[in-house]
Amino acid sequence: MAGNIAKRSDGKWRARYRDPSGREHSKHFDRKLDATRWLAVVETSKARGEWVDPQRAQIRVEDWAPTWLATKSHLRPKTRLAYESVLRTWVLPRWGRVPLVAITHAEVVLWQAEVREKVGAARTKHSVDALSQMLELAVRDNRLSRNVVRGVVRPRMPKAQQWFLSHEDVGKLVAECPPPFDLLVLLLAYTGLRFGEVAGLIVDDVDLERGRLTINRSLVEANGVLVLDTPKSHRRRTVPLPDFIVDRLRRHTAAMPSGTCVFASTRGGPLRNSNFRSYVFDSAVVRAGLAPLTPHDLRDTAASLAVAAGANVKAVQRMLGHASAAMTLDVYAGLFDGDLNDVAARLGDATGGLHATGLADQVRTSASSGPALDAQPTP
Repeated sequence: MAGNIAKRSDGKWRARYRDPSGREHSKHFDRKLDATRWLAVVETSKARGEWVDPQRAQIRVEDWAPTWLATKSHLRPKTRLAYESVLRTWVLPRWGRVPLVAITHAEVVLWQAEVREKVGAARTKHSVDALSQMLELAVRDNRLSRNVVRGVVRPRMPKAQQWFLSHEDVGKLVAECPPPFDLLVLLLAYTGLRFGEVAGLIVDDVDLERGRLTINRSLVEANGVLVLDTPKSHRRRTVPLPDFIVDRLRRHTAAMPSGTCVFASTRGGPLRNSNFRSYVFDSAVVRAGLAPLTPHDLRDTAASLAVAAGANVKAVQRMLGHASAAMTLDVYAGLFDGDLNDVAARLGDATGGLHATGLADQVRTSASSGPALDAQPTP
């Protein structure tokens, strides 16, 4: 066996070994058997390439957290702020002063249950995921041999309820909103834009001649801070406008200079989703008898109205700014049931009645008069 075990003058047993870099490590035990077992585990982990420096594993979670957060620098500001929030409110209060190596699987299971009793499934999952990612990074950095959060069952995420308003429902809601916010609601309901995309629109993004909007940016609110960012998919896109919205936009933007926000607060500043909901939208929803409903729910309405008007999945994907048509189908598969019925009907029409019962019987009768399939071949 590699390494060395020796008895000290005080009666304890010292086990020593050298790590892959040649540096010596040692540990003391009361029994020789324990020292032998410990050294065997160390040598096995070295042979498998799983050895980690025990000193590096002693770093506390609160000291490791900044390194982990640095891996999130590429994310959108709102997403980064969400990670910082769960780290500050749930992860660090429980694990901040705990060394990485001291975290156990069972403790994480109990902690997840405690968090779930206080907050929803999404927040709990996000918190557990954050801790898991921190330990996974420590594994890759050769500080831990394994991530003890693996296998911890996250709470099941409830499926978000989808809202599909009719044209009449949209009309009721618009009637309860004062100008120009009635136009904003029309845009949400008939283009599927996210609120931040509407708030980020400037006059230069509006092409009234072609009836198009170009989505270049998104103005989102995260923890009370307004952040101007790219659209969610990081891709600019062009969205078609119905004629009745083009006419309204022409009147609304007629006197606006270049670079002006299409929609602003009553004081002329950037439009916040929280203020829009508090002062306009939520009360309008109640008066229209459509509660509960959020501005983001109008994306569902835009998708359903587009499909009902004959739009295919690819067109809906481009309008909503989804990353792929598969994503659109995952979210709105039920809306395309009518397309499936159309496919069946068109296939039936294409056969020209070839497979109707009478013709099928004739085909079978003709086939039965031919040679038997099990007949011997003619020599």
